[in-house]
Amino acid sequence: MTHTATSAAGRHGEATLDTIAWIKLSSVTLPLATPISDAKVLTGRQKPMTEVAFLFVEIETEQGHHGIGFSYSKRAGGPAQYAHAKEIADELIGEDPSDIGKLWTKLVWAGASVGRSGVATQAIAAIDVALWDLKAKRAGLPLAKLLGAHRDSVRCYNTSGGFLHTPTEQVLDNATASLASGIGGIKIKVGHPDGKQDLRRLTVVREHIGDDVSLMVDANQQWDRPTAQRMGRAMEEFGLVWIEEPLDAYDAQGHAALAASLDTPVATGEMLASVAEHYELIRLNAADIIQPDAPRIGGITQFLKLAALAEHHHLQLAPHFAMEIHLHLAAAYPIEPWVEHFDWLEPLFNERLTISDGRMHVPARPGLGITLSDQARAWTQATHEAGKRP
Repeated sequence: MTHTATSAAGRHGEATLDTIAWIKLSSVTLPLATPISDAKVLTGRQKPMTEVAFLFVEIETEQGHHGIGFSYSKRAGGPAQYAHAKEIADELIGEDPSDIGKLWTKLVWAGASVGRSGVATQAIAAIDVALWDLKAKRAGLPLAKLLGAHRDSVRCYNTSGGFLHTPTEQVLDNATASLASGIGGIKIKVGHPDGKQDLRRLTVVREHIGDDVSLMVDANQQWDRPTAQRMGRAMEEFGLVWIEEPLDAYDAQGHAALAASLDTPVATGEMLASVAEHYELIRLNAADIIQPDAPRIGGITQFLKLAALAEHHHLQLAPHFAMEIHLHLAAAYPIEPWVEHFDWLEPLFNERLTISDGRMHVPARPGLGITLSDQARAWTQATHEAGKRP
């Protein structure tokens, strides 16, 4: 151990065996091959999505251990995440990387005036994920195994082939390709201004894939309460695994009433930005399936707290997006979960996840099992470093 590490360990006590020496932040913009539209675009609330902004965090310790993590933002917010991370990154230099809960709290208080949700915790999330990746790598274990896996593979479904901008015939072709690749379920977007169009599209998809394939729909918060009731009832015949985000993400009472009235399970949670916001859903029995997003709620540390609450209430789990992180977290959830397959992020990494027989398999590689690609480096807009590489 170097003199610097020894001094730091002395400050922390003899149980501290290593300290954080260097942190690198990278702002990366991933261009999308095709502009993406869901119901929010058709109703005029948003423009088509053409790129995704990422905050990558790389951490190195005095003893040479490495970790990588990321957060992301769609349409807006990426530069804000990066700016906030720059302000607080120095707080970690000299700290024990194993004390992840303590460090999460320290980072929250470093920017306390901006609160404990949204951009602030999403910036912390990238750091938090990197610390968990480092911890698992140091143990020589995949993250799922470090957390305590209940399974080595997780049911997976595809979303990226069923957006509203995609012609129905192409949606059918995409579903065929997804199922042929080993994916186990298909999710399509709904929320057209004319609900009959949703039902026609859903009918064709169900007939195409058959009754035995898991099928989900996602309304992206575009229905009001009466419309959600009508559409939910009309969709009962399709045997859906769930109806996702039928109402505004913060309408917990509306979701609760809908969940109580339908046979089809209700899923929601992806847009919420803290454990506290999810707790309101859980308290009101507003979701049968909860869909947290670790980068949005503050990282793995916060996700594990939420997962414990969800398990206590016997909820199913289907984390949103970022399968490279959520595969590990879903594998460690006691109740059989789902994980969402998106191939959008694949150009950012050198590795690929294995999918077969309807399931996504936990890689044997330590940590998250990902390394940044040359393409990710090429898409980097800005970098910032704190501390010094040992």
